[in-house]
Amino acid sequence: MIAIPRQKPVFRFAPSPNGALHLGHALSAFLNRDMADAADGRFLLRIEDIDLTRCTPEFEASIYTDLRWLGIDWEEPVRRQSEHFEAYQAALADLIDRGLAYPAFLTRGEVKTRVAASEAQGSAWPRDPDGSPLYPADDRDRPLAERQVMLSSGLKHAWRLDMAKALDLIDEPLSWQETGDGDRGVIAADPASWGDVVLSRSDAPSSYHLSVVVDDALQGVTHVVRGLDLFHATSVHRVLQTLLDLPAPTYHHHRLVTDAAGRKLSKSSGDTGLSDLRARGVPADNIRHLVGL
Repeated sequence: MIAIPRQKPVFRFAPSPNGALHLGHALSAFLNRDMADAADGRFLLRIEDIDLTRCTPEFEASIYTDLRWLGIDWEEPVRRQSEHFEAYQAALADLIDRGLAYPAFLTRGEVKTRVAASEAQGSAWPRDPDGSPLYPADDRDRPLAERQVMLSSGLKHAWRLDMAKALDLIDEPLSWQETGDGDRGVIAADPASWGDVVLSRSDAPSSYHLSVVVDDALQGVTHVVRGLDLFHATSVHRVLQTLLDLPAPTYHHHRLVTDAAGRKLSKSSGDTGLSDLRARGVPADNIRHLVGL
């Protein structure tokens, strides 16, 4: 009998360098590293810097400093999304060529106005699991000839997934394997609740949803360990993985670290930043206790 070597499990911690890491990031990094060690697996660091307007080299450098302070090492080289735009563009082009993505021309302001007008008349506007209004059907239903004229004019646009068409193409119900802190086992996906999600914008070559599934596949990630705030987004990721013929990792959505008011920690408000804790003399060994490990 031929012995086939077992592929090692692959975990990844994937922060965005658009602010300082806080205790919530520390929890996720610790869990990824701990679970990789327990499974005799690999631990990768990925820098998700698609948003070139908010991500900076200074914040990226601080990620490395904070992780080293925590005693967390990773494999080299680090994958930086800004160096792999062509991979995301190829995936997007595939979806466009198959008629599964369409150009969306409505601005955020126009959508907001449409939603407000509808709700002012007493009509509830459908919203996604995060509470954001679903995108109107205008551009999805726009005649092809009109689309081409608008594209040729150079009008700014995003590309959105035609969710209904995508789900019509998928023969069986979608699900994922979950081992995290909420529901466990086989979780039924509900991608329709997200509507026509963004795949790219005029100011960003890829959305989080598209880039993360492409990266996880290219890096051979077998276990995605991330916060419960992304639990429902997994439904979108399962659609894209299926459409692009990408493998589905096992998912582990962990509890969130919250402040005294029960709010999720935020980079924008500087909550419990690791660099601030370090500057105040908090020992690195105390951080595991602070995040409940």
